[in-house]
Amino acid sequence: MDSIQPLSRVALDLGPITIYWYGIIIGFGIFLGWFLATKEAEKSGLNKDIFSDLLLWAIPIAIISARIYYVLFKWDYYVENPSEIMAIWQGGIAIHGALIGGIITAVIFAKKKNVSFWKLADIAAPSIILGQAIGRWGNFMNQEAHGTAVTRSFLENLNLPDFIINQMYIGGSYYHPTFLYESLWSLLGFSLLIILRKFPLYRGELFFSYIIWYSIGRFFIEGLRTDSLMLTDSLRIAQVLSLLLIGIAVFIIGIRRWKGFSNNKSAKSI
Repeated sequence: MDSIQPLSRVALDLGPITIYWYGIIIGFGIFLGWFLATKEAEKSGLNKDIFSDLLLWAIPIAIISARIYYVLFKWDYYVENPSEIMAIWQGGIAIHGALIGGIITAVIFAKKKNVSFWKLADIAAPSIILGQAIGRWGNFMNQEAHGTAVTRSFLENLNLPDFIINQMYIGGSYYHPTFLYESLWSLLGFSLLIILRKFPLYRGELFFSYIIWYSIGRFFIEGLRTDSLMLTDSLRIAQVLSLLLIGIAVFIIGIRRWKGFSNNKSAKSI
């Protein structure tokens, strides 16, 4: 076991500039998501550059909001170490924070462009969850966002390749590859959203389906993780937020469906 060495986090070392696999993987996820959303936007009659324009604002704002979210829930530490608040290169961003920032940006952007936010959200939903599926492999390269300790035989019984098993050997112990669980769950969710896209849904329902699917998986996977942001000593923030988001999404879908039925409105009119 002492001979097991982790995969290098560094993709390219150019002296003063170091390029990490984490950044490359996240960047690839964003690019692929943008590509798919742009193609779908063109099919929907929107300007082909609309998601390019949106991402110019959404990406930096999402990064900032992801960091703010993380810092707020780790405030006891950062209030004692204020110089590290901006040290994002040391790690510490949260996907829920990024989603909050991205959604707020998209709402404002849609209003400025005079397009339906729900239409943009439905187009973007498969791209978002695909980007998350890819992005989790950045956590794999960094040996982070893993679960509790397990045995090597447990991982072997999952029929995982050696490169994954060995990367889960951290500090003398093996750990649940929760990055992989979430990546596979997200890939399955991507496939589901692509199928649902062919059905006559109300505007926004594809996006709410993404929220529900991702939140269900995140709730259970978060219970295995060792690095959770905590609301209390026993409540994990991501689990509480996941349940809240599921409830809100189901409630909104139900209300809009009921109103659409009672008013005899078509699926695309709401």
